[in-house]
Amino acid sequence: MTGKPDIRAFDFSQNPFIVIWEMTRSCALKCVHCRAEAIDARNPDELTTEQAFALFEEIRRFGKPLVVLTGGDPLRRPDAFRLVRYGSDLGLRMTMTPSGTPEVTFEALRKLKESGLARLAVSLDGSTPAIHDRFRRVEGSFEWTMRIIRWAGELGLPVQINTTVTRYNLQDLERFAELLRSIPIVLWSVFFLVPVGRGHLEDEISAEEYENVFNWMAELSEKSAFDIKSTEAPHYRRVLIQRRKRLGAPAAAGGLRHGSFSWQVPASGDRVGRAAQGVNDGNGFVFISHTGQIQPSGFLPLSAGNVKRDSLVEAYRHSPLFLRLRDASQLQGKCGACEYKSVCGGSRSRAYAVYGDCMAPEPYCVHVPRGYAVPPTRGG
Repeated sequence: MTGKPDIRAFDFSQNPFIVIWEMTRSCALKCVHCRAEAIDARNPDELTTEQAFALFEEIRRFGKPLVVLTGGDPLRRPDAFRLVRYGSDLGLRMTMTPSGTPEVTFEALRKLKESGLARLAVSLDGSTPAIHDRFRRVEGSFEWTMRIIRWAGELGLPVQINTTVTRYNLQDLERFAELLRSIPIVLWSVFFLVPVGRGHLEDEISAEEYENVFNWMAELSEKSAFDIKSTEAPHYRRVLIQRRKRLGAPAAAGGLRHGSFSWQVPASGDRVGRAAQGVNDGNGFVFISHTGQIQPSGFLPLSAGNVKRDSLVEAYRHSPLFLRLRDASQLQGKCGACEYKSVCGGSRSRAYAVYGDCMAPEPYCVHVPRGYAVPPTRGG
């Protein structure tokens, strides 16, 4: 990709920065936190190849958003390479998150790159096979994942690492960071557990531990060669702003100013880039399930329609669900009172999973808004 993406992509009320399509829920892994509760068999109601082509054409109406092909394991679809090529030929920035299994071969990665894949994302959740494989519940997954990373490096395919922070690996993060420094990656996406699917509330870390991890991530980002972002933890942005204020830096540093956008392309040559404004569920972000449901996130099981019969563009721009999620004035509790709600807003998925209300306050945030009377307990 050359130059800047379509300017339309910068207005999150009209166009998402990220579109995720869950190609299938079929997967060989049995991960303890899997939001999709993936199984071995494919669902006959998955989008067909032709329906997927039509979906990509609809996505192109948004401009050139980042498209993430996920699952389950997207490589379990025999048309995966054709789909990457079709989206890439349309001008979309195509990325994929295959599962760490022997099904990902060097030849498969080569074909993905030749088909136009811009970045490969793989999940790695521990610094050792014991930690990672326990998380993925399949012995050998750690070694397979490391092999995929090595092969991608040999092919010149940029690699992103996805890690979900839970009680299973909280104490391993320092060692894990050392492992990441030893491998060539462009981005570490640190997911924070949303207790849906196989994920359980008891696997969550505490609000105080969230805050500690956020500050550790911020310190790590200042000395790491790779970029670091949070996923389903928008309150990390609040921590970054607070840290910059304490250091005397402008609060808008790093592209965090609400309503301010810039196109950021890493010096590594990675073609994906980052949106300067953070996305949130339904705000710069839209998810299409394996059967075509249009959702604000894969972690938020509320639907605004189905791409088999409804327009994705119209659902994202005008559906009551998406409009509500983008309206910060409808946030409840301390999220509604928070001075950082325009750049944070809390995880709407986690609020729904814990309280059954997508506009409820973020359950794992220690921050108390100015003038807010409730003490900083979980869910305040």
